Amino acid sequence: MSEPHALQILIHIAGAAALLIWAVRLVRTGVERGFAAQMRFWLRHSANNRLLAAGTGMGAAVLLQSSTAVAVLVSNFVSKGSLATAAGLAILLGADVGSAVVTQLLMVRQPLLIPLLLVIGIAIFLRGEGSNTRQIGRIMIGLALIFVSLDMIRGATDPMISHPGTQAVMAYLGRDLFTAFIIGAVFAWGVHSSVAAVLLFVTLAGQSILPVPAAAAMILGANLGGGFIAFVLTYSAPLASRRMVMANLILRGGGAALTVLLIAGVPDLMAQLGATPARQAINLHLGFNLALAIVALPFVAPITSGLSLFMVENTAPNGTLDVTSALDPALLERPQRAIDCAARELLTMGQKIEQLLIAVQPLYDKWNAATASVIEDQNRAIKQTHLDIKLYLARLGKTGMDEDLSRRSMELASISSSLEAASDAITRIMLDLAKRLDAQKLQFSPQGREEISDFSDRVQGNIQLALNVMMNQNPAEARALVAAKEKVRKVEQKLQRSHIGRLREGLAESIETSNIHQETLRALKQINTAFSMVGYPILLKSGDLLKSRLS
Repeated sequence: MSEPHALQILIHIAGAAALLIWAVRLVRTGVERGFAAQMRFWLRHSANNRLLAAGTGMGAAVLLQSSTAVAVLVSNFVSKGSLATAAGLAILLGADVGSAVVTQLLMVRQPLLIPLLLVIGIAIFLRGEGSNTRQIGRIMIGLALIFVSLDMIRGATDPMISHPGTQAVMAYLGRDLFTAFIIGAVFAWGVHSSVAAVLLFVTLAGQSILPVPAAAAMILGANLGGGFIAFVLTYSAPLASRRMVMANLILRGGGAALTVLLIAGVPDLMAQLGATPARQAINLHLGFNLALAIVALPFVAPITSGLSLFMVENTAPNGTLDVTSALDPALLERPQRAIDCAARELLTMGQKIEQLLIAVQPLYDKWNAATASVIEDQNRAIKQTHLDIKLYLARLGKTGMDEDLSRRSMELASISSSLEAASDAITRIMLDLAKRLDAQKLQFSPQGREEISDFSDRVQGNIQLALNVMMNQNPAEARALVAAKEKVRKVEQKLQRSHIGRLREGLAESIETSNIHQETLRALKQINTAFSMVGYPILLKSGDLLKSRLS
């Protein structure tokens, strides 16, 4: 094989692998944008039963094409206290199985499947009315491109099958399973997708490029790499979340290493898993994750409890660093830089309000005066930040700015006012309502408390989206944020009707807590509306916003 021809083959393989990675991401993006709220609901409500938790995690991973995405979602629940660490680990074990199921489904080869998915997916994406409908089209296009990329890999690797150099390298990997294991782990980490890595390794095994033992070791290495991705992404999360992800990494990575040793000691084991090399490799991936889930699920509580002995919270140092403001007076003579400083300070303000909403939720179940005091102190600090931003922008206006910067300054001032109102709603309304529940010894009905928790989760998800939009100024995400405002309004109306229905049935808890329940829903809607204001200036600039809703 001549050098140019070899280079051409490598370029084709690299292009096909890149398309595979991007297509998997395209499917995940479609699911996240269209159905994130529903998945958050399923995951949070599966905590009461380990089998149900694992099943929900598996379903979420199948939809997202990624166990890592599920790990990040569940990490948020654990950090907020709405999900126990053990229940979160059960979900992650199920998600690992779901990720293996995805690879099984994506290895199906049907000649008509690709054109059907492309035709239907593109038609739905271009003609779909609602955002969710368009996301279904995006998912179908992504699936079609995954199948296209796998066919491209098969075609590109055909000339390599009989080449002596390829055979020598792959034969070495077949003998040195440790090296193959490390390569698989590094590759999965590098592409940030264990699904894409496994699909590539299985396809190479099916083409007789990779010996079966090497493919098995690389697939098991991809499991280690996949667990490490989630570990890095949640490295700065609260301790409970990190314990859950660390437990999954130890189980998945340690189990994969032991399985490699087993395959090295009993080479004939792979022959029991299927008739072809590709089927043996992909069945190993599913069998490993399924066996791991079955063995570990009964022990998720002891495992997470044991990790708490080693992973302990670091005590805060005696001297703390002062928090400095991003509002640099020295930059007032440079308007663009000063506007950027104000935007940074506004983002910090939004993050603090997000933490307030997370902190106030547990007070509805059990009052804590110390936490309430911290919330009030933080609210005063947020009010001061709002005042500082307004004064900074006012001083900036005196220096003289062009029309675009002047408009941006007014937008930031308006958003700051909206966020300050959100902080007020948490402290003056929700905190007061939680205190009334405790003072009057009242308790929500189970259904009423569940409704408030679900609605709060939805609002928190929109707050995270708003903070992302503040950073990236992405018109598509701004549109999703504003569209979510209408969804929240409809959900709030539905929950109010459900509450009135319980009052008609004469449910004692609902009658006693009626005002608190309704006022909490209205406060959450107000908070959501405040954060959705982030998207309006972006949509106005892109021409996606009507000047008036009047007909």
